[in-house]
Amino acid sequence: MTSNFRDVPSEAEKTALAWAHSARFLTTASRLDQLPQMELPEIAFVGRSNAGKSTAINTLAQQRRLAFASRTPGRTQHINLFEVGPKDAPDALFADLPGYGYAAVERSAKLRWQEVMAQYLELRRALHGVVLMIDSRLGFTDLDRKLLALIAPRLANGEVRLLAVLTKCDKLNRREADAALAGAQQVLAEVATENSEIGVAPFSALSKRGVGDVAATLHGWTRQPPPNPA
Repeated sequence: MTSNFRDVPSEAEKTALAWAHSARFLTTASRLDQLPQMELPEIAFVGRSNAGKSTAINTLAQQRRLAFASRTPGRTQHINLFEVGPKDAPDALFADLPGYGYAAVERSAKLRWQEVMAQYLELRRALHGVVLMIDSRLGFTDLDRKLLALIAPRLANGEVRLLAVLTKCDKLNRREADAALAGAQQVLAEVATENSEIGVAPFSALSKRGVGDVAATLHGWTRQPPPNPA
């Protein structure tokens, strides 16, 4: 599992960041059958509504409002797709999925979003990787573990990769950060198999810690086929 970070971006990180900065909105959909059927590898961003998912996407893309980061969690109600790579020849898609776990959202809406998310994560053939946003101060919640269980079959056969991003790590001291990382690695070890590719990465949109390494990981995913495509 990946967790090493450098203060100075490597050449690979610089290349990956330039690639991520090219992200631009493509389309939005409330149902799986509304998404375009494309051959490009897709990377899905998922997480609790207050885990900093949209902020992380905006930080990676170096754009303030590419993904809608609201002060009111639960506002993202659709799957939003973003093209990445050259404008005339995009080579990947970012998929921003609805956040989960926000209590104030109407129950019927939550159930609908959860169903759409589950269908996407279980059935979307173009899905190459999942970026799971975890608030580093809270660690894996029951809902996060349920999401892990949902994608575990695709992780186990190497069909999909996973990167757990520990957001808001700037709010932790060194001891707390080490404990958060160790705790995440322990949870991820429960779903790791011989064929799975699973990583964990501390991340801060404020201090920019981990931004280069996360970009490099995602860029690398799109440069090779899934280890064991379905």
